Amino acid sequence: MLNRGDNRHFYRMMVNADVKLMINDPEAARVIDGICRDLSASGMSVEIDEPLEMGVLVRVRLESPNASVAPLDATAKVMRCSQENEDCYNLGLAFIELN
Repeated sequence: MLNRGDNRHFYRMMVNADVKLMINDPEAARVIDGICRDLSASGMSVEIDEPLEMGVLVRVRLESPNASVAPLDATAKVMRCSQENEDCYNLGLAFIELN
């Protein structure tokens, strides 16, 4: 929720859904499985089991459980990567383009 101390422009929706991140680099072409923890109009928070550097571009794919709703397919930039515990990293992703 937005409040006076929050600089966000959009509300966050708490989510617990599988997401795939495709690294946008031909040399490092790989897919990382993660869990989307929250989603807004401008980005998302994702938990993964390895760190990613800030500034890395990824393609995000979040499937929809409902066939009448299209999956989320977006290009995003890693804005934050914080280690939560030994094998859990929390990424802050900012959407650059919705595909």
